[in-house]
Amino acid sequence: MGKRILVVDDEHHILELIQFNLEVNGFDVLTCDNGEDAVKISKEEEIDLIILDLMLPGINGIEVCKMIREKYHSDVPIIMLTAKGEERDKIQGLEIGADDYITKPFSIGELIARIKAVLRRTEDKSKINDKVIKVKNIVIDTEKHEVQRDNEILELTLKEFELLKMLALNRGKVLSRDVILDKIWGYEYYGDTRTVDVHIRHLRKKIGDTSGEFIETVRGVGYKMR
Repeated sequence: MGKRILVVDDEHHILELIQFNLEVNGFDVLTCDNGEDAVKISKEEEIDLIILDLMLPGINGIEVCKMIREKYHSDVPIIMLTAKGEERDKIQGLEIGADDYITKPFSIGELIARIKAVLRRTEDKSKINDKVIKVKNIVIDTEKHEVQRDNEILELTLKEFELLKMLALNRGKVLSRDVILDKIWGYEYYGDTRTVDVHIRHLRKKIGDTSGEFIETVRGVGYKMR
């Protein structure tokens, strides 16, 4: 599955146009037509990028962007989409946390190019910043060898820390028990996949993952970080 994009616009024909073309280009697309739903979806779903119209009913695009950045502290990339081409609107959007800005009418080719450019910048930035890995409200500091959830330090063993870091760095990717065993425990444990299951169980308990919010079991294969 490709990158997941949320498109927010109150003009349904534009929603349909963007959704169709993004899906043709391999993206997974969610849509909504108002600010309230945009905030809700961005909180509850794993989103890689948001295309956000400035002029929305209820909560406008500027307020949506502010809430995502300031209230929920999300750094999900945001491309502002608006019929307004005035310089002050562009500056305002960028100042409150938007990553890019495109005005209507626009070409689909330009929009796709902007999306890919923003995603590339985000991926490059994440590679640079992988000393501190964030997964929802869990923060993994690989230099300090420290894990926090809601600003509370969690006491993990060395293997639990390495296991959590490996899952977080491969977020969304299924890791087999054998791969985990080889990377963290080495060849001397080869074949003893129960070791992985036991450590996953202990790790889930320590990070408060009682309902599989963070670590998903993929039956017959292994585990992945949601």
